[in-house]
Amino acid sequence: MADLEREKRTTMNSETAEPMAAHLYRVRRKQRETGDTVSLEIEPVNGMGIRPFRPGQFNMLYAFGVGEVPISISGDPAAPERLVHTVRAVGTVTEAICTLGGGDTLGVRGPFGTCWPVEEAAGRDVVVVAGGIGLAPLRPALYKIRSAKDKYGGAAVLYGARSPEEIVYRRELEEWRTGNDLDVLITVDRASKEWGGRVGVVTTLISEVSFDPPNTVAMICGPEAMMRFTVLELQKRGVTEDNIYISMERNMKCGVGLCGHCQLGPFFVCKDGPVLRYDVIKPFFGKREI
Repeated sequence: MADLEREKRTTMNSETAEPMAAHLYRVRRKQRETGDTVSLEIEPVNGMGIRPFRPGQFNMLYAFGVGEVPISISGDPAAPERLVHTVRAVGTVTEAICTLGGGDTLGVRGPFGTCWPVEEAAGRDVVVVAGGIGLAPLRPALYKIRSAKDKYGGAAVLYGARSPEEIVYRRELEEWRTGNDLDVLITVDRASKEWGGRVGVVTTLISEVSFDPPNTVAMICGPEAMMRFTVLELQKRGVTEDNIYISMERNMKCGVGLCGHCQLGPFFVCKDGPVLRYDVIKPFFGKREI
């Protein structure tokens, strides 16, 4: 099974003909999501077309003179003319990217990596569990599921943030919830007096949604500790390991499995992931290095 997964993912990466060639893009629109997180809508310079992407894939973004980082694509796959990345300023490169404004340029390589099993989940219930900015790589999958809701059973989004101020895509989450397109539940670790919603870790939300465990596909992205406990809770509900998918975020540098910085056992997270089926990655999940 691992060989089949590797073959599938290798085929996906071969779609990028010049994987090490960065292309020049311009910031078209900037949206502040939280105090340290922005979404950048970018467009290619010189009229070059935008490569199609699949939900869960990422690009390497290069801040000129500073460095390059992997950032998941957070926009709608059905609107490839609007290439969107959501970036949290947590280091030198991401801080530089977050300071970019309209008309500023950056380099882009990609898309790279594996994708969420959106098509494979058709006809089944879907449970999406995200923590913090982990909702960004899942948002393209949610766009696709929402646009073809009649093809799925139930679809739930369980989202946890550290505080109300750190909730990303807040307006959009509310639109999805009130539009009855998706069953959206939100919780925070620390609440202010103004917060009237749930308080607690995101795993507490799993018991609040209805789904048919043997017929459910789960997609999870967030800190590894959060994903580990989420997997345990889903297993308690009866979701099988081969129907649970996680997105790994290790030390990716080249994006194509050459440099070895993100190696995890037999896998290169940038090439064989970042989206991996749990039963495949299970022996190595939770280990700092191997």
